[in-house]
Amino acid sequence: MKELGELKYFLGLEMEYSEKGFFLGQQKYMKDLLQKYGINDCKPISTPMEVNKKFYMHEGKDHANPTMYRQLVGSLIYLTLTRPDISYSVGVISRYMQKPKKPHLEAVRRILRYLRGTTEYGLLYKKRA
Repeated sequence: MKELGELKYFLGLEMEYSEKGFFLGQQKYMKDLLQKYGINDCKPISTPMEVNKKFYMHEGKDHANPTMYRQLVGSLIYLTLTRPDISYSVGVISRYMQKPKKPHLEAVRRILRYLRGTTEYGLLYKKRA
C-alpha cells in the first residue's frame, strides 16, 4: 500500500481539515448541478420550501418530465449527506416521483434556488478540546 496523504475529494464530497476540525461539503457537486439545470444565474432565496405549503398527488393538470424530475430529486437526496437543512423539503418532493406535476417541479426548482444562495454550507465536525 502507498500513503496518498489526506483525503480531499471523494465521490463528490469535499473534505477540508483545519484547527477547528473537519469540514465536509459538496460545493463542486452543487455548482455542477445548478449549472446542468440552468439555475446558475437565478436569484437565490432564503428558504428551501414555502411555509405551510401543501402538495397533492393530483395537483395541477400538466405533467412534469418524470425522468428529469427523478434525476433532480436523486441529486438532491445525495446532497442531503452534507446538507441536512434540505432533508425535509427533499423528503416532501420525493413523494411524487411516480407522476410529478408542474407544482412539484416548481418546488424542486425552489430548493435549487435556495442552494444557489447557500453553496458554502456543509458539515463541520469540531475537534474535541
